[in-house]
Amino acid sequence: MNLNLPRGLHRRTALQVGGMSLFGLTLPRWLQAAESIPQQTTRAKSVIFLFQFGGPSHLDTFDPKPEAPDGVRSHFGTIETSAPGVTICDQLPKMAQVMDKLTLVRTVHHNMKNHNSASYHALTGHAPPVDDIRLRDSFDLMPGYGSLVHRFSTPMQGMPPYVAFPYVIRDGEVTPGQHASFLGKGHDPLLITADPNQDKFRLPELSLPAGLSAERLANRREIQQIINQQARLQDYAAAAQGLDSYFDTALSMLNSTQVRDAFDLSREDVATRERYGRTTYGQSCLLARRLVESGVKFVTVYYADSIGGRREEDGWDTHGFDNTRMYPILKNYHLPLLDQTLPTLLTDLDERGLLDETLVVWMGEFGRTPKINANISRDHWPGCYTTVLAGGGVKRGHVHGVSDKNAAYPERDGVPLEDLAATMFESLGIDPHSEVYDRLNRPRPISAGKPVFDVFA
Repeated sequence: MNLNLPRGLHRRTALQVGGMSLFGLTLPRWLQAAESIPQQTTRAKSVIFLFQFGGPSHLDTFDPKPEAPDGVRSHFGTIETSAPGVTICDQLPKMAQVMDKLTLVRTVHHNMKNHNSASYHALTGHAPPVDDIRLRDSFDLMPGYGSLVHRFSTPMQGMPPYVAFPYVIRDGEVTPGQHASFLGKGHDPLLITADPNQDKFRLPELSLPAGLSAERLANRREIQQIINQQARLQDYAAAAQGLDSYFDTALSMLNSTQVRDAFDLSREDVATRERYGRTTYGQSCLLARRLVESGVKFVTVYYADSIGGRREEDGWDTHGFDNTRMYPILKNYHLPLLDQTLPTLLTDLDERGLLDETLVVWMGEFGRTPKINANISRDHWPGCYTTVLAGGGVKRGHVHGVSDKNAAYPERDGVPLEDLAATMFESLGIDPHSEVYDRLNRPRPISAGKPVFDVFA
């Protein structure tokens, strides 16, 4: 018997359902019911993940509460946006103009209050075993999103599937979640730590030493493979697993004009580079656009290499130094940079016809306390904060979830970080319930959440 089954319904399931007619549910009625179940939403071909290390204040960006009492209400005002009924911080006028291109998820939440543990949770969708500022990177922890996307998707021939830049982030210890962990080196990102804003920006990771040609390097690689085979080095340490494929990929990219062209920001006209802003972060966002345009599946851009507090250009952690610190830094640096880069990226992708197939995620590891502290700043707050989603099949001009009157907790439609991760995988057509196996060969689901189908158009 030939059954034309709906997507996601396997033959075995259909045969099992055949016996349900005894209980009043016939196969035609079951199929009709199955059609009402949310089907897999495959919209995005690529992801640009903009990680705002340090934790932006949701009350001073995308979830202002102008009716909140003094001590909670932002020092900034609000502004109407291109999305009817949606207001945001008045320091973001360009963002207000593109609000009809994106979805605000105003009820993301979790329980991690320290930067490294919260960042690991945000970069993987999995809670760490402890909430500790000293949380160390470990091959027992889960891989980052980009490595999992690499594992479950087919990369474009000749292009690296996963690229991260321009920093390795850390809060004392290196923040976990930035690499492939137990999946092996073959699924690590191509990590670029050069500054894309430098006039002589190039790829040291893909540059050969003087006097060493690609042909000679390939020959050396062949010799190394022979030695490895003769020594029967089949059981690599966890840190080295996948090095063979990693080296082979790097070699193929050395000879690829496609790769070099994608990373060559000098091919962009001056006006475009100025629109993104001649800053490290601005040019990183431009580079992210060039990479997804060339077929890279997952791009992570780190806003800063530290949480913040030392210099104005550090991350979003601006609490606790003097009684005028947070709001001047937001006004003079963080908010103008946000207002230049994100609207420019979304508009550029949209004008090139790339936004519908590129999921853009803008988020930090947590938000900020509703109550303003004695230093006129806000402290860490994972209980409720805002993430921006755009493209990749996501609704335009939409707000998902409502926070309470002080933006302290979700009032309606809360979104745990696990659900946000599942939503991202769903957008890419990757089953969020897929499993990977750790070093002890234990199955580990790539997501512990469920997709938020309401954000999809």
